[in-house]
Amino acid sequence: MYASTVRGLLVRGMLAGLIAGLFAFAVAYVVGEPPVRGSIAVEEAAAAGEAAPAAGHAGHGGGDAPAAAEEEEELVSRPVQSTVGLATGVLVYGVALGGIASLAFSFALGRVGRFSPRATAALTAGGAFTLVYLVPFLKYPATPPAVGNPDTIGQRTTLFFLMILLSVLLGVGAIVLGRRLAPRLGNWNATLAAGAGFVVATGLAFLVLPDNTDAVKAEFPAALLWDFRVASVAVQLVLWAVFGIVFGVLAQRLPALRAGAAGAEAAAPRPASALV
Repeated sequence: MYASTVRGLLVRGMLAGLIAGLFAFAVAYVVGEPPVRGSIAVEEAAAAGEAAPAAGHAGHGGGDAPAAAEEEEELVSRPVQSTVGLATGVLVYGVALGGIASLAFSFALGRVGRFSPRATAALTAGGAFTLVYLVPFLKYPATPPAVGNPDTIGQRTTLFFLMILLSVLLGVGAIVLGRRLAPRLGNWNATLAAGAGFVVATGLAFLVLPDNTDAVKAEFPAALLWDFRVASVAVQLVLWAVFGIVFGVLAQRLPALRAGAAGAEAAAPRPASALV
């Protein structure tokens, strides 16, 4: 029975992730693509400015411009990257995270409080957005594709995923701490204490982990960088918000969870006026 319930939640989570991915793709295309195009234009202008003196020097020598200055043909064109490629990446991302979030939901249901499946789905989505994206983003904010040294991509990716791991572990630790403090401090005070502990531990992690040494160049337009980072947050926010809403509705309709919710509601004590 439990296995079939988890399987049903997994399917619903992946479906909700697919739907959320469609909304996130729309935001990424409308809001995120203009800063990306602007960043690529800045990179191309900088490359052209660097290539011009080299070409002029070669011309004085009577030879041709070096082959390195010639533009390489893209394997995938920008129109394909910004439409089919973007949609494929966002949808696969949404389905994968939806499946993982549904498993986290199945573990959290009934263990973090007497919340309905819909409320638990909202809490799961909010927690996932905060721990998996927002906290790592504050330490290692997103940068446009034209920014940074390509040779440091591996290092930057490793640091970002390490921050995700630490954020998730600290979040789980805060939940465990809050549950243990609740009997002595009460739910509200225990939640505040656990939240404060999470903030302090996260701040220490920010200090211990190395900074991104491949910083944005000073000449890169600040407004363009701001627009890109706002778009990045917006895509993730829409993805998790839509997932929380859709998955909450789908999970609430799962027969096993619906029966459990109905049983819990029937077992709950009724007010005195209802007993008369």
